[in-house]
Amino acid sequence: MPAASKLSRLLFGLLAYVSLGIGLIAIVIPGLPTTEFILLAAWAATKSSPRLSAWLENHRLFGPILSNWRNGRIIARRAKISATVSMMLCAGLMLVMLDHGWPVYLAIVGMGMGNLWIWSRPESLRQHP
Repeated sequence: MPAASKLSRLLFGLLAYVSLGIGLIAIVIPGLPTTEFILLAAWAATKSSPRLSAWLENHRLFGPILSNWRNGRIIARRAKISATVSMMLCAGLMLVMLDHGWPVYLAIVGMGMGNLWIWSRPESLRQHP
């Protein structure tokens, strides 16, 4: 295996495990997007670690998310609602606990844009053209 190939596999593996770690942390921390980090981890794992990729595909929580995404870019309504509530909770906490400077507003705008994108995705194959 050439050195460039080993390096890219190592970097993709690092991206996969870091994304998975952030995704796991995001399950319990409001405002962090779990689904996006799991999707990134799965993509990077396909380029670096067949073992991690298979684990993610067969996981009871992450497997359906990945299957839905691969079969029509679907995000289930339950995940959309969970993401929206999580982002609203995080935005509320930021407004109550932090100084109202531009970083807070930028974060809230970012969450709002992410939320709009999430709600623009289909919820089932019937909605997908």
